[in-house]
Amino acid sequence: MAVTLCAAASLAATLGAASAAPTVSSAAAHEVKQQGNPVIVDCFWHPQERPDAFILACGDGNSRLSSLHWSQWGADSAVAKGFNLVNDCKPYCAAGKFHSYPVVVRLDRPQPWKKHPQLEHYTQMSLVYTSGRPDGFEQVMTYPLWN
Repeated sequence: MAVTLCAAASLAATLGAASAAPTVSSAAAHEVKQQGNPVIVDCFWHPQERPDAFILACGDGNSRLSSLHWSQWGADSAVAKGFNLVNDCKPYCAAGKFHSYPVVVRLDRPQPWKKHPQLEHYTQMSLVYTSGRPDGFEQVMTYPLWN
């Protein structure tokens, strides 16, 4: 229980402090260079639209989104279905096992990005666990995204 609580706290701290971490390279994740719909910013300060994967725990990679399929990416919000892969850190994170949980991802609250004010970026992410969830997690988890 303590390890799970630690993993949940680590995820929350990472998302709260550094937020939504680096994206995983893929053909579906495009660098955004022009004005348009809001973007999601990774911890390497890369703006992305519709990434198919996204690391949530920047420091250690123990939580990430994968197989993201976006049904909406608009001026006010974005919605995708995919999976949250979370390390159970049992008996400790380096020896832990990743578990896959289906989620609906919602991005919202766009605001101008401080680094590039001409671009808006989503500032909040919510994960809705649709079938099971990591120990200590609520069915809906909402996190601020960094600026």
